[in-house]
Amino acid sequence: MTENQRTGGTVTKAVIPAAGLGTRFLPATKAMPKEMLPIVDKPAIHYVVEEAATAGLDDVLIITGRNKDNLINHFDSVPELEYTLERKGDEGKLGKVHEASDLGEIHFLRQGQPLGLGHAVGRARRHVGDESFAVLLGDDLIDARDPLLERMVSEHDSRGATVIALMEVPEESIHLYGCAAVEATDDPEVVKITGLVEKPAPSEAPSNLAVIGRYVLRPEIFDIIDDLEPGRGGEIQLTDALNYLAEGKGEGPVYGVIFRGRRYDTGDRADWIKANVLLGVDHEELGEEITDWVLGFADRLRAARSEG
Repeated sequence: MTENQRTGGTVTKAVIPAAGLGTRFLPATKAMPKEMLPIVDKPAIHYVVEEAATAGLDDVLIITGRNKDNLINHFDSVPELEYTLERKGDEGKLGKVHEASDLGEIHFLRQGQPLGLGHAVGRARRHVGDESFAVLLGDDLIDARDPLLERMVSEHDSRGATVIALMEVPEESIHLYGCAAVEATDDPEVVKITGLVEKPAPSEAPSNLAVIGRYVLRPEIFDIIDDLEPGRGGEIQLTDALNYLAEGKGEGPVYGVIFRGRRYDTGDRADWIKANVLLGVDHEELGEEITDWVLGFADRLRAARSEG
């Protein structure tokens, strides 16, 4: 029985768009999908699927593009490797190999044309059907110690609403995100969203609340996406579809859950490196060694900086 079934949640399916080219990581992503870049000892996409499964969403559809076979293979069984580890009696490594293929029912669908995030989500319609579902962006890693998706599903169920994850960011950084115009609710961690602006100038931003890559969507989103004209960058933007709902033009309202936990933006090179360090120092096997090294390295950096 999944966590979602135990708590009576209505959402059981997750969609993970993973068709991007990962150009910010070239040449590393010339032959490897960006979603397969490792964070300590697991590829980034593995953490995202784990998050969905932990929240009870164990029916996962990954929207892929060209040259993503490595991603598909990661969630498949590998009989030759498993046989070798069994013969060696290496139960620890065998368990890690099984882990990826045991997370849930993992499905794959090619996006076809790279027409934007909204288009990728729209491609999930046949798989999702007439049900609410979650969308998890693979570039956003949410620390497992700071649950977010479970809270979003709970708010979706209690309010009958589309729910978006929001995060407070410094004013000078809001131009990097979609930004939400909001109204307060009876819960300080939940706001009603009245509008969304994609990457506004700081002087034009309606708040300091940025949209991050977690959504719980009602099935009405598919009809809205189908009717959208291309937006920013000539692509079908999910933000435009959500803004349509936020302005009261759809069947249900839009709420935001304000996330104050640990998040890692693995689509950014510097943040990817930081994620490896931050999760590395907390790693069960490697944490002590990495922590000692980081402290020593920090001392050497301070000394070098003080010497000019």
